Amino acid sequence: MAMEGKVTNDRRGMEPADLFRVRWITDPQLAPDGAQAAFVVTMLDEEADDYRSAIWTVPLEGAEPRRFTFGPRRDSSPRWSPDGRSLAFISERDGEKGQLFVIPATGGEAKKLTSEKLGVGSPVWSPDSRHVCVTAKISTQEEPSDSAASTPQKESKKAPPARVITTLKYRYNGEGFTYDKRRHLLLVTVDTSECRWLADGDFNDDQAAWSPDGRTMVFVSARHEARDYDRVSDLFSVTIDGGTVERLTDGGFNVEAPVGSPDGSTIAFLGHRGPDDGPRHSRLWLLPLGGEPLCLTTDLDLNLSSSPDLRWSEDGGRIFFTADVHGNRHLLAIDVTSGAIETVLGGERSISAVSMDRGRKLIAYTASNSAEPADLFVAGIDGQGERRIGGLNRDWLADVSLPGAQRIGVTSPDGTPIDAWFIRPANYREGVAHPVLLNIHGGPFAQQGNSFSDEFQVQVGAGFGVLYCNFRGSSGYGEEFARAILGEPGIKDTDDVLASLDHLLATAADIDSGRLGILGGSYGGYLTSWIIGHTDRFAAACSERAINNRLSKAGTDDVNTTWTYFRTEPQHNPELFLRLSPLMYADAMVTPVLILHSEEDLRCPMEQAEQLYTALKRLRRDVVFVRFPGENHELSRSGKPSHRIQRFELQVDFFKSRMKVAEPAESAPAPVAAR
Repeated sequence: MAMEGKVTNDRRGMEPADLFRVRWITDPQLAPDGAQAAFVVTMLDEEADDYRSAIWTVPLEGAEPRRFTFGPRRDSSPRWSPDGRSLAFISERDGEKGQLFVIPATGGEAKKLTSEKLGVGSPVWSPDSRHVCVTAKISTQEEPSDSAASTPQKESKKAPPARVITTLKYRYNGEGFTYDKRRHLLLVTVDTSECRWLADGDFNDDQAAWSPDGRTMVFVSARHEARDYDRVSDLFSVTIDGGTVERLTDGGFNVEAPVGSPDGSTIAFLGHRGPDDGPRHSRLWLLPLGGEPLCLTTDLDLNLSSSPDLRWSEDGGRIFFTADVHGNRHLLAIDVTSGAIETVLGGERSISAVSMDRGRKLIAYTASNSAEPADLFVAGIDGQGERRIGGLNRDWLADVSLPGAQRIGVTSPDGTPIDAWFIRPANYREGVAHPVLLNIHGGPFAQQGNSFSDEFQVQVGAGFGVLYCNFRGSSGYGEEFARAILGEPGIKDTDDVLASLDHLLATAADIDSGRLGILGGSYGGYLTSWIIGHTDRFAAACSERAINNRLSKAGTDDVNTTWTYFRTEPQHNPELFLRLSPLMYADAMVTPVLILHSEEDLRCPMEQAEQLYTALKRLRRDVVFVRFPGENHELSRSGKPSHRIQRFELQVDFFKSRMKVAEPAESAPAPVAAR
């Protein structure tokens, strides 16, 4: 269908192949003297069909960023030594999984310090710059190697041994079987490359933090007897000379991100205390050594970010942290004595990966918004004097039109306020009715809003408007909002999602109500399947890595979330599970649907897609089923580049064909300002 109307910009919208041009910037780390920052740049390698990442550095004054490491595959996790003389990082070289390397801060040859079979991660320097603590997985038994199955017959005729499993948490999406592997802390002496385990046992240890005197390590672990049945974890400590592991919290927590105060008297950490009945907000706590934990953010009804953004001020009087705030992520600071909270870095954007210099005078961080991927910034400790110091995507950004999102205030049928956003098509024309895709996020305890989405931008680049919202069950709002769907997921949140569409149709004259599409992944896939089983208002749908049969999913996913949202076991109330399963409404599904699923998905297993496809195919419905071999639940974020491109093309082509959408013109308008 030809489109007419005024066009004011000659830049094109984003296309799937643009994924190969974007430089994804993460993990900025300020040098101790505050003179430069190191950060990670990741790109998709089309020829190798893989990812490549390198450590880059940038002076804070007067120079452009430059590449600092040149590993053949992925270099990540840069960490400056406290004396500023060295940079530790994780690198994949010589066919090994990631190992610890150290390189002089001035550049030169990197020194390899570990050779762990399963790789290492999360490097943390000791205060005296003599040691680096990393986490490393070890096998607890001889692995029934999958490679044995592919061994030539002349070498081995034996089948792999059976897996004897006695734990509930025995596999994890993206990792595979984990029942025979444990993660522990490995202490590495830089000068000698000596490696020594700090703790052992049938536990997983993680998130290490040094005491200021360098004698003790604080870490997170679950060592209680019922650890296989809950998500409780505690803080522990161990002296680096091989002392006894001591528990610091009392077993009633789910903790993460410990950080010691400058004087060593107190540990700050994130987590929640109480029943293991999430979703619950992660809050900020203080643990005086030898004392009882104290929550500092009892009155702050927001979820604090689980990323390692917790930082003390130099004098120990304030703690900095990030929080999800109504579709944004902001950097906040709390006065430890008064409890007063201030916003240090706010705005309609997403702040993450915060680091500081030794004197706590500067902050380096990444920030993104709906129209621009994350870039590197620096500001004073008070948030003033903010400057961009990255800019590696400027050439690509000059070539494409990336429309910004407009925030929309929506009221659900029962009066609940909902935040929604709308992005106009990149080929938007005044006075023309455009097709719209309603894109539903997963989780559900997650949020969308003012952060960059390559998915949204490819869709608007293809000529669609994109509408998305934070329905009940999302993070970024009150805990009551997040828990509102417990016991009956799919009901109130569906009301919210459809209310956002109804609001857009009632207030925007340039929307074609006859060309509406709906899509989502994971929990968003569940809502997509559910909605097309209860309405025929959509011209096309894409249900991706979805939950379609609640009853059969129970016990087959890696994180056992069924009880979390249903508050009962399937054998106790199978009728409830079936009533809230989209598969039970397949007879009412007349919307053409594209089903996408990954064959190694352990979060929403493949049988969820197979059941819906088979039901719709037997009903002679318009359904297309696409299976991605070798991919897991994270296909859209970290799958093979060729599969990510193919996924985009399949979605765009399907919606265009079913919604009768013409190819976008070569010209596109400038991003539309928020109304």
